[in-house]
Amino acid sequence: MQWFMQRLKEGSASYPNPFGGTLHKVSLRPADVHSIVFWSKHYGPLLSHLGELLDGGYRMCFHYTINNALDLLEPHVPPWKLSVRIFKELASTTSPRQVFWRFDPIVLTHELDGRFYLARFREIGSRLQGYTERCYFSFVSLYGKTRSKMRRAGISWREPSPQEKKELALAMAEAAEGFGMKLMACCQEELLGDVIQGAKCVDGELLSELFPEQPPILTPRPSRPGCGCSASRDIGMYDSCPMGCLYCYANQSRELALTRFKNHDPLGEMLLSRISAQGP
Repeated sequence: MQWFMQRLKEGSASYPNPFGGTLHKVSLRPADVHSIVFWSKHYGPLLSHLGELLDGGYRMCFHYTINNALDLLEPHVPPWKLSVRIFKELASTTSPRQVFWRFDPIVLTHELDGRFYLARFREIGSRLQGYTERCYFSFVSLYGKTRSKMRRAGISWREPSPQEKKELALAMAEAAEGFGMKLMACCQEELLGDVIQGAKCVDGELLSELFPEQPPILTPRPSRPGCGCSASRDIGMYDSCPMGCLYCYANQSRELALTRFKNHDPLGEMLLSRISAQGP
């Protein structure tokens, strides 16, 4: 957050294309920013800056991942009850329409089955009732490096059948409806229907509704098949998060992420300006 607030103060940030390293620069002046869409598993460091961001004229939404999937998969994520308290504070300061609960990815193993995830979903969702209108979910997509991390940790994951996915998703949708939330599937087109909507994580239509004084967002820019996102600029970088979640596609290893995190320069133009950018 120190880096981010410094970038807002200076009015711009640079970031590399993760698939080639080409540097890009983007203005962060309030007049040039339609809105900011955050993703995080821990908004504690942001809370003390929230008033300053709002006073500065920035319009914001927050994707807040709370899974409670145990240390087995998320060894360094804050306790979920702490995350719920922070979630409520974010929603109370902004609005329930601006804070989205993410319950993803769902990683099925022999120990963590559908009943485990449904119980977790109900437990967390019941505490977020009234503080959000949307819950995004997905089943994990394991890339080569994430498969290697899981194998090294001795975790035997399994790919659920289409029927198993559908049964769990429908049970979650029923629970979500009881909590006053819409269940939205991220890049899971086979699960869409009357009760499960397609997710747009950067939802131009919603952002235009929330901030009608801004120009409408009309340009779609999907990142993969099934993605419904609108055009945006991502100033984050791979291998920068030290939480060490084993299913994460954005880190090659926690050791590399820790090294980069320790070398992070809060005054730099890029998030990881002291270390050369690397691809995924």
